[in-house]
Amino acid sequence: MEQLRKAKGFICDMDGVIYHGNKILPGVKEFVEWLYRESKQFLFLTNNSGKTPKELQEKLARMGLEVDEHHFYTSALATAEFISRQSPGAHVFVIGEPGLYNALYEKGITLDDTSPDYVVIGESSSYNYDNICKAVHHVQNGARLIGTNYDLTGPTEQGIMPACRAFVKPIELVTGKEAYYIGKPNPLMMRTGLNMLGVHSQEAVMIGDRMDTDIVAGIESGLDTALVLSGVSTRETVKLFPYRPRLILNGVGDIPD
Repeated sequence: MEQLRKAKGFICDMDGVIYHGNKILPGVKEFVEWLYRESKQFLFLTNNSGKTPKELQEKLARMGLEVDEHHFYTSALATAEFISRQSPGAHVFVIGEPGLYNALYEKGITLDDTSPDYVVIGESSSYNYDNICKAVHHVQNGARLIGTNYDLTGPTEQGIMPACRAFVKPIELVTGKEAYYIGKPNPLMMRTGLNMLGVHSQEAVMIGDRMDTDIVAGIESGLDTALVLSGVSTRETVKLFPYRPRLILNGVGDIPD
């Protein structure tokens, strides 16, 4: 635990680590206060593409947590950055929430449901049969398929619910084309997070609730790793993976000394 506490940089997942839905998790306020008190560099790096950093900041504020906007980075921002670098001025067909639309707009990417260069799928309450058919049509016509993140499920106040990969899978199955997933565990997002913090991977720790995204992303990027049991993964499911987090904690409230 002392090794973790001495880290200069902390990259933390949000869903299942900081909150479930609109409910803050135990010990989070004390953890955030500790990060500020110890002058740690930290980033809330979330695979959820639905909200902008400003919306995430306001969400935490409603829960009683005051965190500066620059401490947030989302898979929507990472997706927009990737597409803008690969194909500046690209046209995209999107199934997603405002955070994804806003990120793409800010990078000069045009929405197009006629002949897009990319089909981009994120979490969405507007996901329906009509949108799936449009996405399939565009991919069959040559559009490249992008998933904002690799999460199959996500924790909510109502329990475990479908997430991005569950929405992408029908399109993959029908078209025979595999999506490229931008969020964790893709090293693209982790490298960006480390650059934002200004710390080396050996001086940073990844804290998450998922073995298949958070922990493997930390391991493959050379970070120390801590799994919290406040979200998706459990002590039993940890045994199903060939890799291990260095620490398993009940929640981030275990970290402050």
